[in-house]
Amino acid sequence: MDDAEADYSWRIDPELAALDATRPVTLSYTEYLRYHRDDVSYPSPWSVRMAIDTLDGRHIGNCMYYDINADKPQCELGIMIGDRDYWSKGYGTDVVKTALAQIFNKTELDRVYLHTLTHNFRAQKSFSKAGFVPVREVKRDGYEFMLMEIWRKEWEVLNPNLVETTSGADEKSPSTAPTTSVAKTDADPLLGS
Repeated sequence: MDDAEADYSWRIDPELAALDATRPVTLSYTEYLRYHRDDVSYPSPWSVRMAIDTLDGRHIGNCMYYDINADKPQCELGIMIGDRDYWSKGYGTDVVKTALAQIFNKTELDRVYLHTLTHNFRAQKSFSKAGFVPVREVKRDGYEFMLMEIWRKEWEVLNPNLVETTSGADEKSPSTAPTTSVAKTDADPLLGS
């Protein structure tokens, strides 16, 4: 709940909304706080939300994986560095790498994909640094996106030092990790999802 004020300021920001291919939130802060409280209190089993905090505890953005499908097994990843002081400094790339390590080490999901606007080259560059590869352009809701993906096997080859081995007592969840966690980072912010 401590992050609600910053989250609200980012959600009402037209530039951030445009980079996320959405519209700014029009709720009052009081209304948003009620929605935010419910969202935190009653998490969905199909999504995992994480706050992005710097090592000194400053909340600078959010990351989530959602549309978790244990049958396929895949999910979509989204990230926003809302605090402009942390743009273009490596935070986004670091957060995406950390999120991928959590997903591939703590779940049975084999594919992570994302959609980023075709003109958001900063985001595409950051996602590529984390191992994502472009798949194709996708048109949705009047926007043009680049679909990018990474598969577990590709991630393991790129990150052998991050692969955790599991024992019988340390089983992976079929689809989700903890519903709340904080990614503490000190590295390229990125907008896009």
